Amino acid sequence: MAEPIFKRIAFLGIGLIGSSVARIARERGDIAAEIVVNARTQKTLDRVMELGFADRVELDPRKAVEGADCVMLCAPVGAFADLAEKIAPHLMPNAVLTDVGSTKQSVIRDVGPLIPAGVHFVPAHPVAGTEHSGPDSGFTTLFEGRWCLLTPPPGTDDDAVEKVAELWRRCGSMVERMEPAHHDRVLAIVSHLPHL
Repeated sequence: MAEPIFKRIAFLGIGLIGSSVARIARERGDIAAEIVVNARTQKTLDRVMELGFADRVELDPRKAVEGADCVMLCAPVGAFADLAEKIAPHLMPNAVLTDVGSTKQSVIRDVGPLIPAGVHFVPAHPVAGTEHSGPDSGFTTLFEGRWCLLTPPPGTDDDAVEKVAELWRRCGSMVERMEPAHHDRVLAIVSHLPHL
C-alpha cells in the first residue's frame, strides 16, 4: 500500500462530500493515517463515531485542526469565513487547507486573507453529489469517474497542490486545475443555469 498522503486529516463539517472522503480514507488507508471530524452538534459527532469512519471527533473546530497536516472545509460555503477565523491561529505550519465548496472566488475572498503564512490554501470543487446530506449520506464510490476542479490562487505551493490532487485521484476523481473566475463562470453555465 502507498504511504498515506497526510498524517492527520481534519474534516470541518461532515455532510455528503466530507463523509464520503472520510469513508474512502478509512477504507483505503493511503489518504490519511488519522481521521478527525468536527461538526456543529454532539449528536452528529456521536453518529460519526457509530458509523466508524473517524478516529476522533471534536466539537471545537480549533481542537479538530490541531496537529492536522490537512484540513478540509466541508461545511456550507457561507460558514467558511467564520470557521477560517476560528481555526487560523491553530493551523500548524506547512498544513494544507482545502475545501469542497461549489463557488471558488467567494471562498478565496472569504478564506484567503485569514490564512497564516506558511499554511497552503488549495481550494477544490469535487463535481459530484446527490440530494442527500449528513454523515449517513456518504459512500465510497461517489467520486469515481467524476471531476474535481482545483483552483489554487497564484503562488500556491506546488507540492501542496499535488497532495490535494493526489487525494482526489485516490478518491477516484479526474483532476483539473482551473482559474477561480473561470471556474465560477463555467459552473454557473453548466450547473446552476439549468436549475433556473
